[in-house]
Amino acid sequence: MDDMHDFWRLTVEVWNHGWKGTTVGEILIAILIVVVAVFVRRLFSHVVISALGRAARRTQTRVDDVLLDAIAPPLQLVPIIVGFYIAFRYIDPAPRHWVTLELVIRSMVAFTIFWAIYRAIQPLSRVATPLGHVLGEATVDWVVKAVKLVIAFIGAAIILEMWGIAVGPLLAGLGLFGVAVALGAQDLFKNLIAGMAILTERRFQKGETVSVDGLEGTVETIGFRSTSIRRGDKAPVYLPNSKLADGAVANLSRFNARQINWKISLDHRASVASVRAVRQAIEDYIRGQDVFARDGLTVRIDGLTTSSIDLTVVCFTATPDAGRWQIAKEELALGIKEIVEQEGAEFASPTQALTLTTDRRLDGDADAPAGQKPLPAPSPAPN
Repeated sequence: MDDMHDFWRLTVEVWNHGWKGTTVGEILIAILIVVVAVFVRRLFSHVVISALGRAARRTQTRVDDVLLDAIAPPLQLVPIIVGFYIAFRYIDPAPRHWVTLELVIRSMVAFTIFWAIYRAIQPLSRVATPLGHVLGEATVDWVVKAVKLVIAFIGAAIILEMWGIAVGPLLAGLGLFGVAVALGAQDLFKNLIAGMAILTERRFQKGETVSVDGLEGTVETIGFRSTSIRRGDKAPVYLPNSKLADGAVANLSRFNARQINWKISLDHRASVASVRAVRQAIEDYIRGQDVFARDGLTVRIDGLTTSSIDLTVVCFTATPDAGRWQIAKEELALGIKEIVEQEGAEFASPTQALTLTTDRRLDGDADAPAGQKPLPAPSPAPN
């Protein structure tokens, strides 16, 4: 009986002593408060944030809808922070312990605030749409990324300062480390500066089609180090910005017309009048079609060979659209064929002259050169 009494006394002492002067019961109640805060978070998300979402959808602009979606995760941390604060206050720790717990709460509040600001930057950048027309969409993206980095740095610096970590000496140490890294990362900074040059000169923008060293595709992203270009087969290609800044880049989305450059070969037996008529009819046909531009048109006799009379046809479509360009080429090809047939001419076919010679020394003595014996006649095959 005494043993059970001692065991119960020991259990009560453990329960009352707990950890750092906090009883086990107080610790369990504090944990229960945090668990309740987690469930309240779901209720907060379902009621408060949903009500804010309905109010945002009633407005005419879409910025507030996207902004609410962005800051919803940080807002959902608010009940958790309140739950931890109530739990810490309930256990009523010693003053020296409360200083640490208060720093935890302060850090959570600062993290939530700067996380919300960080996530709100992207939707707020949509307000700068007119600025994007002036500077370019890629430039605005770079500015947004830079602002995000600044916000993240400020938030981290404030949290470190709360815990007594001086940011200044830390930055000085990182500066020395950065010099060492910069010596080995020259290509990285070269590509970064090249990317800034691309955005400043506005050589191309996202969504435009470019051609670089035989590579043709659509620009998807212009990053700090490289640019992503998606080829026609949908495969992404990542090129360093320095290559795009120093090399020749053709922006296929900014030309105002597409060229058609053909060489047409007529049979050399066609008369001069027929050739002139074909040339003039092709020129009149192109000038009479609205799909072709009036300037840059050339239809001339370009060469004369033993088998053909060559005409050069150069013209431009009035639009850079690839689909209309293909249709214009198809109609022009059919139109030229019809013109050639109507004028009584024919297209030249590839020909090749073949000369056959006979070695008459094989025919006998009479044809053999002087002083040379004729070749012996082949012996009959054995029976």
